[in-house]
Amino acid sequence: MSRVQNTYVAAGEGDQRLDRWLKRRFPHLQQGRIEKMCRKGEIRVDGGRVKSSTRVEEGQQVRIPPLPDPNAVDDRPRDLSPADIKLIQGCVIYKDDHVIALNKPSGLPTQGGSKQTRHVDGLAEALKFGFDEKPRLVHRLDKDTSGVLLLARTRLAAKALTEAFRHRNTEKIYWALVAGVPIPKLGSVKYGLVKLPGHGSKGENEKMRCVHPRDVDKTEGAKRAHTDYTVLTSLADRTAWLALTPVTGRTHQLRAHMAEIGHPIIGDGKYGGAAQENMGDGWGAGMGEEIGRKLHLHARSLRIEHPGTGKELYLKASLPPHMTHSWQLFGWEEHHAPDDPFEGMI
Repeated sequence: MSRVQNTYVAAGEGDQRLDRWLKRRFPHLQQGRIEKMCRKGEIRVDGGRVKSSTRVEEGQQVRIPPLPDPNAVDDRPRDLSPADIKLIQGCVIYKDDHVIALNKPSGLPTQGGSKQTRHVDGLAEALKFGFDEKPRLVHRLDKDTSGVLLLARTRLAAKALTEAFRHRNTEKIYWALVAGVPIPKLGSVKYGLVKLPGHGSKGENEKMRCVHPRDVDKTEGAKRAHTDYTVLTSLADRTAWLALTPVTGRTHQLRAHMAEIGHPIIGDGKYGGAAQENMGDGWGAGMGEEIGRKLHLHARSLRIEHPGTGKELYLKASLPPHMTHSWQLFGWEEHHAPDDPFEGMI
């Protein structure tokens, strides 16, 4: 398409993310290009700037800039290699006619960006399993966070699951290895979060700064955030295995909150550098060259209402290899932790 066009969201197309709407209209568009066009203000809805996650409604006018030729090599959907297919299909831990759940590997982005060419959203082409359309993402995990990632196989399922995540009708449990041992061993962190300028020197996306709860309302751009944690076990006062549950769902919330209370997550180069004060006897998030190479944060489990049956869907993901290695080193076993470590405690 070599010219600007203004089109309308048709009947039956409303109440969905802008990027999803665009991909249905223009299947050759990659997520990274959509994000870039939104950032530059080239895509507009009813004349206003939007994000890729903005929800469009029936009757709204969408301005679409000139798009690349769908037959152009650079914008053609990548053919998946046998290795890619094996990788993503090997991540499946649950599948039915409504949803697919993955145990996402650490290091694999959920969606693409200007510097990401291999990600779950792109590899999802190999997760159709007989369906006409690839499954849709309904939430995200950071690139270096492993664990349960849920995708919807139909538009109705995507709508129901998105609403569940938006209204926090879910129970998410994360496991983390942190420097030192938090005191008290059961607690809450309620610092607000605000984005810092730029994209940070390490890691993906922007970096967040913690804001004291009393200052959130007077800090521009700050949002309230709430994390509950409990210590499952520890190694003297050097390190601890934590269960974390994000009551709110802010960017980098768990990582920023743990660093703020002096117990950065092991392997966190963005929030747990050498200058980070902590109670891990000087280890910080590095904790030795071998263990400190990768982020020790894992989305262990998810409880959510099944979009088809209405019953509770409980999903659990085993630890990734680098965290399994650390657990073995400390003599810990996954089965030592209860499925719901917060039950009857908070």
